[in-house]
Amino acid sequence: MSKVVHPYAHRLVILRDWKSRWFASPKKYREYLKGDVLVRDYLEKKMRGQYVSSIEMERSPKSTRFIIRTSRPGMVIGRSGEGSTKLKQEIVTFMKKKGIPVPEELKLDIIEVTNPDADAHIVAYGIAEALEKRLPFRRVMKQAVERVIATRGVEGVKILLSGRLGGAEIARVEEQKRGSIPLQTFRADVDYTREKAHMTYGDIGIKVWIYRGEIFNEKKEEIKK
Repeated sequence: MSKVVHPYAHRLVILRDWKSRWFASPKKYREYLKGDVLVRDYLEKKMRGQYVSSIEMERSPKSTRFIIRTSRPGMVIGRSGEGSTKLKQEIVTFMKKKGIPVPEELKLDIIEVTNPDADAHIVAYGIAEALEKRLPFRRVMKQAVERVIATRGVEGVKILLSGRLGGAEIARVEEQKRGSIPLQTFRADVDYTREKAHMTYGDIGIKVWIYRGEIFNEKKEEIKK
C-alpha cells in the first residue's frame, strides 16, 4: 500500500462516517450525488470566514438535513435565528437555480465545536486568514503549532505550506511538525484538511494534520454516548 493515503478516507467505517448519508434507487443516485456536491461547494464558499469545521447531509424520502459544525455558531445563527432562516432560503434558491430537486422539508442544524484548536479545518482557516493579512508565514506556522500542541488531548500536529511563500519568485514547501502523526494506524484519530490562502500573487496551499490519540472500543462507545 502506498504511504500517501487520505487520512479521512483511510479510516472510513472504522472511525469516520460518510459526510453524506442517504439511500437512493439507481435512477435517483446520480441527481442526489450531483446535488450534494453542488450544495456542499456553494456552502463552503458562502460560509468561508465563519469558522466552519464540516458540512454533513442526511436525506430521507421527504426531508433533507444539513448539519453544520462551527466554532462560532452565533455568526451563522444571527440575531434571533435570522441568519439560519436566510441561509435556508438561499439554499432553496440555489437548488432551484441549479435544477436540484428541492425536498418537502429542509432542516438546518448548527452545532458548536467546543475545542476549535483541536480541529484541523478551523486551524487551517485561521492560518489562511493570517497569511491573507500579510503576517510572516513562519511566525504564523509556529504560533499555530504551539497553540494546537498545548490543547488537551492533542498528541501531534503537522502544518505544511506550499506556494510563493513571502511573495518569493520561486514556489517552495515549508513544514513544521511537533509530536507524532501515525498515518498508517487505523485506530489513530488523525484530523486532516486542505485550505487555500488567496494572495495577490497566487494561492498558498495549506495542509494540517492533528493527531488526537488512539480510539479503542471503550472510547468509541463513550463518544457515541
